[in-house]
This record gives sequence, C-alpha cells and structure tokens, in this order.
Amino acid sequence: MKWKFAKPSNDMDAIPSYAPGTPEREQLTKELERIKQNTEEIPLIINGQAVKTGELEDVVCPHNHQQVLAKAHYAGEKELQQAIDTALEAQKSWAALDGYQRATILNRAADLVAGPRRIEHIAAIMANQSKTPFEAEIDLIELIDFWRFNAYYMQEIYEQQPDQFDGETNRFDWRPLEGFILAISPFNFYAIGGNLPTAPALVGNVALWKPSPTVIFSNYKIMQVLQEAGLPDGVINFVPFDVKHSDLLMNHRDLAGLHFTGSYQTFTHLWQKIGQNLPNYKNFPRIVGEAGGKDFILVHPSADVGAVVANSVRGAFEYQGQKCSAASRMYVPESLWDEIKSEMLTQLKNFKHGPVEDLSMAMGAVISEASFKKVSSYLDYAKQNTDQYEILHGGNCDDSQGWFVEPTLIQTTDPKGQVMCEEIFGPVLTVYVYADADYEATLKLVDEATPYALTGAIFAQDRYAIAQAEEALRFSAGNFYINDKPTGAIVGRQPFGGTRHSGTNDKAGFWLNVSRWMSPRTIKETLVPPLSWERPYME
Repeated sequence: MKWKFAKPSNDMDAIPSYAPGTPEREQLTKELERIKQNTEEIPLIINGQAVKTGELEDVVCPHNHQQVLAKAHYAGEKELQQAIDTALEAQKSWAALDGYQRATILNRAADLVAGPRRIEHIAAIMANQSKTPFEAEIDLIELIDFWRFNAYYMQEIYEQQPDQFDGETNRFDWRPLEGFILAISPFNFYAIGGNLPTAPALVGNVALWKPSPTVIFSNYKIMQVLQEAGLPDGVINFVPFDVKHSDLLMNHRDLAGLHFTGSYQTFTHLWQKIGQNLPNYKNFPRIVGEAGGKDFILVHPSADVGAVVANSVRGAFEYQGQKCSAASRMYVPESLWDEIKSEMLTQLKNFKHGPVEDLSMAMGAVISEASFKKVSSYLDYAKQNTDQYEILHGGNCDDSQGWFVEPTLIQTTDPKGQVMCEEIFGPVLTVYVYADADYEATLKLVDEATPYALTGAIFAQDRYAIAQAEEALRFSAGNFYINDKPTGAIVGRQPFGGTRHSGTNDKAGFWLNVSRWMSPRTIKETLVPPLSWERPYME
C-alpha cells in the first residue's frame, strides 16, 4: 500500500467552552442572530448542481416554530430518477479512484467542519435541532470522528488479504457494492446525517441521501462542506422527498443497499419492501439500520448515589431525551430510592429548559409538533392512570412558542406498563422501585420488559453484582455501561449499535460498518500452471 493514515484521536477535549467573555461565544451569538434574520432557500443537489422543483416545505426552529429557517425544495419522481442515473454514472470513475483520494476528501471536509465552518455549523445545529452549545459540539465532533476514523478503518480493511501458498498468489479486490445506496437519516443527530451517505461513499459507493424533513437546514450545511472539500459530482445526491415517491427507489433493480436510522416501524416497512422485491434486484441489497430503543439504568444497592443522580439526569434529559440511547426506564432498590429521589428532585429544580440561544438553558424543545403530541400523550396517560404512575417532577407541556416539554420524572408500580416499556423519545424517565432482595429477578425484568436492545447501564460497587448483570443482560443492550450513563458513545471507543428491535448492530464508526459497504473479489493467480489435464491416479 502506498499510503497510510495514522489512527485518529477523538477531539472531545477541544470543545470550546462558550463561557461568557470568550470569543467563540461572541461569534456564536452573532451567527445565531444572522440565522434569525434570514430564511434560506435549499435546493436539491443532483450531479453537483442545485435543482429547484418549486415543491417547497418549511423547515422551522423547534423552540420558536414561527421562525422559518429555510424553505426546502422536494424531489419528485423525475428528480429521483435523475439522481439514480447520475449516481450510477458517477460510480464508474468514483469506484476506480484510489482509496487515498476518496479518504482525503472526507478528511478535508472534517478539517473544514473542525475549523472555518465550525461556528456556522454549531449555530445551525442549535437553531434547527434545538441543541445546547455542548450538545451541538459533541454532535459536530462525532461527524468529524466518523469521517476520520472511517478513513482509517478503510485502510485497515484493505490490508486484510487471504493466505498465500507456494506456486500461487491470492488477494482481495475490495470492491464497492454494485448500484446505489439509499441513505435515510434521522432528525436527532447531525453526525448521523453526515455519516449515513459518506460511510458507503468512502469505499467507492454512490448514494442518494434523504435527510429528515425537520433538519434539512443543518444537514444541507454538511452537503455544502462535502462539495467544498471536493466531492465529485453525483457521488452523493441530496434529495429530500415525500415518502409517496419511495417505491421508485425501493423497486429499482440497482438498489444496492439501505443505510438507515429512524423508527422501528419505518425500518421494518422498508425491509419488507426490499424482501418483496428480491427477485427484481441485480444484487441482494445490504441492509444496515438503527431503529431506536427503550434504554435502561439499573441501580444495585451498592451503587454510589451521587453518580446515579448526575448520570441519570444527563442520560435522560440532555437533548430532551431525543437520543436513541437516552435513559428512559430506571430500576432502583428500595434502600436507595428515598435518597436518590430527593437528590434528583433537588437537581431538577435547576435544570432549565427553553430557547437554546439563552446559553443558561440545559434543554431545548422537542423537534416537531408530531413529537410534542406523542410525548404529551404519554404524560396525559400517566396523569389519567394514577394507580400506576405518580409524576414526581415536570409533566407539563407548552407549544405556544416552541414545542417544550418539561423534564419529567415518573414513579410507576407497574414494571411492564405502557410508559415504562414503550419508546417515548422525549424527556421522560420512569422509575420502578424493587425490593433489594429481588435484584436477580429485576435483571430478568430489565431483559424482558421491551423489544429493544440498544443501550443500558448498571450502577454498582459490588463486583459480583456487576459481573452478574453483564451475563444476565448480555443480549439486552448493544452498548452496555458500568457506572456511567447509557449515552455519549464515542467513535472508535464505544462503537454504537443494538440488536432485537433496535437494529442490525453494525456498529457505526467502526470497521464493521465500513466493511458492510464492500463486496470483496478473490483473485488467485497460478504462477506455473499445469500443462496436462491428467491426474497421477490415472497412470
């Protein structure tokens, strides 16, 4: 191999403080104000060119839904077909390009986001996704890490070659998939938006990228950076579209793969569509997806109360609980509950929520009216079923200006109830208190309570209890944390993904995910071929 990337290091220590008086705070404030004063028009990007269809949808600010951040053009079937044709043509030269050249584009994009485009992107994430500066920063850094680490893992895969033997040479031709990848990204992470189309593209694939309708404004910034970094025309086509046009893509014979993050219901529907069309495809499409969770915190009687409280507040309520990994159900022993409850209620009094331009806020608004209605319906259910649920803190909602839901702590007597077991995707943490002697039975309850298996955490000082939980909950979470919150996976250090109804567990930000977008060809060359067809036994 002629080139070699060093293994990147995570850049979490480089997060600006945005403290009062710092230059980054002043720059951020100016950029947020600039966004308020302007409404962008966002075109499709097909074959590197801006395409305007006139089919426009508003992209609004969640914490001020009267503020229209952008008017985004939507693709119809004509534009989607154009994007497919463009992508398939672009793949001919893109797949033939040396991996170093492809990786350098993404490394340059990473440097642009980390440097001159940083404040612009942080402000866009805050305005469009209602994230605090810290949450926006860790989202931005995750995308930088995706691009740098994926390039490193690509070279590691290329170096994997088959065994050799006297008289022959054997090698892998690490090919991309044949056709186009459909990348469907979610609203909650800017980083996932940038990773889903680029991870396949890095190894020679081409993609149609459908961003979530609610965050087209921030996701378009990523597309602009990729173009600025030198991404060739047609390799990634930015095509927001209405789901009524999805059959054109799902039925196309050149669909080579689906890279998805979103709801279980949508992922299941798309997988079923692919299954129905298998005889019509040129190849069997690769399916890689992450589909949410109902993530747990299990507290053992030996746990440190301070650690439980700090991490459950962060894990449940940062970014309004809109992380696939957010703590949503919690199991606490009777012996610790009074102390944990008292301390959590004290801490939550200081956990402010509101417009994130006010940098004293710990939490913003949920992403959309639909999300607001979903979360508030669960809170209404809890209020109506007081025999099962007691709201200890929060529980109120207000959509007059933005889609605000208070950070809410609920205690339940039913560990298999609706609020405890169904995915809410909002700032709601439900607690079940168990008898200390029932720790083993509670492990079984944690495992069986939901169909999801994404993230989970145990807090304990007792090593035997930790080991017991590791074994009993082996298939309950794809990312398992000991004395830490179940959120905040870092690329390369805690590769992310879950099983059961949470997804295919292909570990975004690791070589496993990168390898899913490759189709190796084995090449054998015989150095001295035989000159006779006859076998010795025939003599």
